[in-house]
Parts: sequence; C-alpha cells; structure tokens
Amino acid sequence: MNATLVAVALSLVSAGAYAAAAVAQARLAGRAGRSGGALSLMGRGAWWSAVGLNAGGALLHVAALKYGPLTLVQPLGALTLVAAVPLGARSAGRRVSRTEWRGTLLTLVGLAALLLAAGGAAPHDTLSLSEALGVGAATMALVAALSRPGTRPGLRHAAASGITSGVASALTQTLTVAATGHSGPLLSWRLVTVAVLISLFALGGLMLSQTAYRGGLGAPLAVVTLANPVAAAAIGLILLGERLQGGALGLVPALVGAAAAVRGVILLSRAQGRPAAEAPPGPPGAVSSRVAARQPPRVVLAGPPPAAPRAGEPFTLRPEPAGTARGPG
Repeated sequence: MNATLVAVALSLVSAGAYAAAAVAQARLAGRAGRSGGALSLMGRGAWWSAVGLNAGGALLHVAALKYGPLTLVQPLGALTLVAAVPLGARSAGRRVSRTEWRGTLLTLVGLAALLLAAGGAAPHDTLSLSEALGVGAATMALVAALSRPGTRPGLRHAAASGITSGVASALTQTLTVAATGHSGPLLSWRLVTVAVLISLFALGGLMLSQTAYRGGLGAPLAVVTLANPVAAAAIGLILLGERLQGGALGLVPALVGAAAAVRGVILLSRAQGRPAAEAPPGPPGAVSSRVAARQPPRVVLAGPPPAAPRAGEPFTLRPEPAGTARGPG
C-alpha cells in the first residue's frame, strides 16, 4: 500500500481516539473545578480511560509519522474536531448549534487547504541534538508566556497545549525515523534527550488541554487543533527540509486556509460563550408527571371528620396511605 495512504488511514483512527478522549476530558474538567482541581481526577477511572484513549491515539499518530511528513499528518488532526463537537453535544444532551457547525466547517475547510499545500514524501531528515534542545527551550519559553495569568486563560492554555503536542510530534518523528532507519546507535545522547523531551511535552500537553477544557470544548479544541499542525509544520519546514506543494505558489492556499480556520475558531469561541439553550419540552404529560413526582404526600384526616378538639387536646394529622379512598366531603 502507498505510504501516504497508510499515513492517512492511521491518522483517521488516531483522530477518532483523540476526539473521544477530548470529550471525556471536557466532562471531567467541569468536575475538577468543583472537587479541588485537576490532580483530584487522577484517582478516577474515567480520567485514566481518557489517558488511555490519548495514548492509543498517540501510538497511531507515531505510526502515521513513520509514513508521512509533518505537513501531511498533523493537519489531519483536524478530524478530531469533526468528531468531538457532535460527540460533546451528545454527551451534554443537546444539539450542535448552527454556529458550531459553521465554525467546525470553516476550520476543516481551512485545514484542508493547508493539507493540499503540504508535501507527501516520506520523512528522512531528523533533528540534531542542538536543534532538539533549541526547539525544547523555545517551546518552554512560549508555554510559560501563554500560561501567565490574564484574560482568555482557556484559549491560551489550549494554544500552549497544541504547541507542545505539535513539538512532541516533531520530536517523535525524529525518534521514530532514527530508530527504524538505523541511522545511529539507539542509546545515543541525542535520542535519549529527544525521548525525555517527548515525555515532558506529551504530559504537559495533556495537562494543559485538561485545564483549557474547563471553559467548554469547542473553542479550546479548535485552538489545539490549529496550534498543533502550525507548530509541527514550522519545525518541518524550517529544520527538516520539508517543502510546500507548488513552491511559493503553495503559500496562497495555505494563507487562505489559515484565514478560514481562524474564522472558524472565532465562531466556535462565540458559540461557547453563549448560554445553553433550554431543553425542549417532552411529550404531553411529561411535565405534569414530573411535577406530580415532586409533590409531597397529601395530608388528610383519617376517618370521618372529627369534632372540634377540646381545649388542650392535640389535633393529629397523618399521611394518607397509598390506595386509600377519600370519603365524601
């Protein structure tokens, strides 16, 4: 099978796993705010299930990076957004709004244009030790700047998560190509350093995304989806010798796609900022049955109406037993 098709197929399954993990993280993030923060989630099985889904998606992503370049594999992560938005809406018991559909569509169209401009050759070049350390230092500085206190913390944490994940993917490609291509000893300082950086950035991206999803799923996930391929493609184009299709003319669809994707992110941000719509009414009789269920038991007089109590004599009431017929009057 063609290497490009293998990379695309693996990326599709990886995106599905990441989408399911993102929905689970978004639900858990809301609970974390009420139960003491993200660290409290580590004792829950649902959190580890989300971690497992992320790990499965990551392994499939690593396999895709063996067969396709960063500029091809990373934009396919946009399919995570396609699956996660309807999954998140279903999980919340609501329908996907028109604004969310428009934002998702624009984001996907934009990333599809970026995908058309990407190269399709299998990767061969890898990062040197100095390049890996430089990329790691620059990423840490950028994440520290995005994580500072201020406005829009969710979107900034999402951008930091996408950048760290994209850098981790670039470093993973270096490790995968070097290990499978036998271009040097497996226990060299370069590969050990790259492996440590991958672990740090993968864990950092997971925790940053968990924090970002506290304000909702759509807009933060869109920012993660955009920042991830941008960071990885920048490393591929600048350091790994990857090229855009069509040379300088390839920048035109790339810029148009970037503009459409940014517009989609803005629409998703607005959709997340609106209050949730009221739940649609149920079938006839559903409201009355819910109201009746909330009513306290009726308190009636047992037996025939008693005479007026004498002074100092207690007046006793008790609930009507189920199935007891009331007398006339």
